[in-house]
Amino acid sequence: MADAAAMPLDGKVALVTGGARRLGATVARRLQQAGASVAVHYRASAAEARALVADMNARRTGSAAAFAADLLDLSSLPTLVQSTVGTFGRLDVLVNNASTFYPTPVGEITPAQFDDLIGTNLRAPLFLAQAAAAQLRLHEGLIVNMIDIHASRPLRRHPVYCAAKAGLAMLTRSLARELAPQVRVNGVAPGPVMWPEGDLDPDLKKKIIERTALKRTGSPEDVARAVLFFATEAPYVTGQILAIDGGRSLGGGL
Repeated sequence: MADAAAMPLDGKVALVTGGARRLGATVARRLQQAGASVAVHYRASAAEARALVADMNARRTGSAAAFAADLLDLSSLPTLVQSTVGTFGRLDVLVNNASTFYPTPVGEITPAQFDDLIGTNLRAPLFLAQAAAAQLRLHEGLIVNMIDIHASRPLRRHPVYCAAKAGLAMLTRSLARELAPQVRVNGVAPGPVMWPEGDLDPDLKKKIIERTALKRTGSPEDVARAVLFFATEAPYVTGQILAIDGGRSLGGGL
């Protein structure tokens, strides 16, 4: 039998949105390694989701399942929660990780871009939290929202994304009050731990790294460990946003 100290989430169930790849997959793996059963949500990354779930189940049989949903379709959110509970019997941890990210320079912003960025980064976390609240209350559960350093320090050419993440930061604090005392709600705000898809200009990368206090990038594992901390080591912490940014938030914005 596994050491209980090494498996602090044994018997618990986590749902990770956008969990098939990149940061979400790292978080999903970390929670599963700590003993949780994990529902991996995906929208279009079916192959990646199946591969991740197969690998996790090879490590511990029946500990992972993949569920497809378009988070912009609000009617799919209760179904996502119901599918998780139907498969694993409960829900203890919701990680709102799924996100869209791209520039929207002023003068070129379209309503579709606004709806997409606000929808994935703010509206979906709210309505998924609402759909999951009853289950989370049953088990004194946890919500972790994936925020961003740019919720408080604007990124040039990304006003809609920054506004959405700023809204998610306030939503985190608001839900912490609304769902207390049964459910804790916290946030993680990564800095340069994983570059955007399509990569960035090398000079811009260098500039970003130089603006961290630690003068280096972090890793997805740094963020996953923060999520695990909230899930296992912080029973008296709610309404807090933990910056995982190497001190980037101490300096000036781009």
